[in-house]
Amino acid sequence: MKLRDPQQSLFAAGKYAAPLSRWHDGATIDHLGESLRLKLDTDHRLPTRDGGVLHLPLPPDATPRQIQDAASTWQRRGAEILFSQLIEAEVSARRATHGTAAITLSFSRHGSWIRADGQVLRVNWRLIEQPLNVIALALRRTVAQMPATLATQDMFAAFA
Repeated sequence: MKLRDPQQSLFAAGKYAAPLSRWHDGATIDHLGESLRLKLDTDHRLPTRDGGVLHLPLPPDATPRQIQDAASTWQRRGAEILFSQLIEAEVSARRATHGTAAITLSFSRHGSWIRADGQVLRVNWRLIEQPLNVIALALRRTVAQMPATLATQDMFAAFA
């Protein structure tokens, strides 16, 4: 019997293929290993996280698609910033003489969380849903497999 890749199991189970009806005021999303409750809130001009609540600047009659787009956009921007900071910390010791890795977000439903293509790291944006120590470990392992000019000593200890 062939075992299924755990990441593919998440997609096959439908977690990421949820219907639009899942997107409403009070729904939850996973972010850094926690659940955030979505709150439609026209008092905010930008999406704002306040503890376990993500305030989205949308009217109460927003469509499920608008809610999904606003929440996903907020998560993707956060993913780019966080992943870039973690990768920068990992390669900063060698950057002055050897350059650094570029990062690009992947939207693929299949494959690994992170893939190295030369000096470009392709990171699935849904990795942002995992706890910070899991993200750091995945990034550290991928950077360690990159050419020796980019691999550095373990600088993620503060995130573990």
